[in-house]
Amino acid sequence: MATASSSVLVALKSLFIVLMCIIAAALAYTLVKDGDSSCFDLSALWTQVMNVDVVAFITPVVAWFFYKESSWIKRVVFMIVIFWCGSFVTCGYIVWLLFKLSPEESLKDPIYFVLVRRQNRHANMGRVTRFSHIITAKVIVTAIGCCLLGLIIYAYSVLGFPFYAEVLTPCMITALVCFHVHIVVFSVWIAYKESSWTGAVLWILGLVCFSGFGICVYLVRELSYLSPEQRVFFILFNKNNRDMTSSDPLLVKH
Repeated sequence: MATASSSVLVALKSLFIVLMCIIAAALAYTLVKDGDSSCFDLSALWTQVMNVDVVAFITPVVAWFFYKESSWIKRVVFMIVIFWCGSFVTCGYIVWLLFKLSPEESLKDPIYFVLVRRQNRHANMGRVTRFSHIITAKVIVTAIGCCLLGLIIYAYSVLGFPFYAEVLTPCMITALVCFHVHIVVFSVWIAYKESSWTGAVLWILGLVCFSGFGICVYLVRELSYLSPEQRVFFILFNKNNRDMTSSDPLLVKH
């Protein structure tokens, strides 16, 4: 078990460092080519669709960061930087958390300890507050998914399929790279979450095919599995970690 966890940790560090390098190269390419100006071209409808698609992935990451970090200064800075640098910030933050793990945490369950907050500041939240937070999260995620789906349908009806050279602006290329990097990030999370490899593969294929709309559907599905007694952040963990949190001393203190 310890050897397996150690191998997982090494693989995760290597994966996210490589992803950081890929998105850094894409960001540099965009800045050199047009200084990011094509990102704000409102006439480039498919570029705007891709930008909203990236936002669909970034929003859950921002929510996770708000849960992880207690400092409002860090939260605001992270939120600003991630909307400019996208998956580079996501991967950089994950790499930083992976290197912060203690030897005990690394051998126990590295993914869980990357996801979890060090101190539970909401242990005394009541049932109504918890349940209302779950409903609010569902509404927000559903709204993002519906807006994205509507924008995609509109772009198809106006411009047709986005497979022509004019669409591939520097910003669009970087957004595509950012989008695919986030697919990898969320695929790792889904593989950790799902109890069967069949389910994990199907959901990952759903992300590849439906992108941000797919992750919105997955989030709503996972939120629906939470009971009123559970807090929203329980969506981060697989069923085994949720059950062990009440009995494992190392997990309890987190």
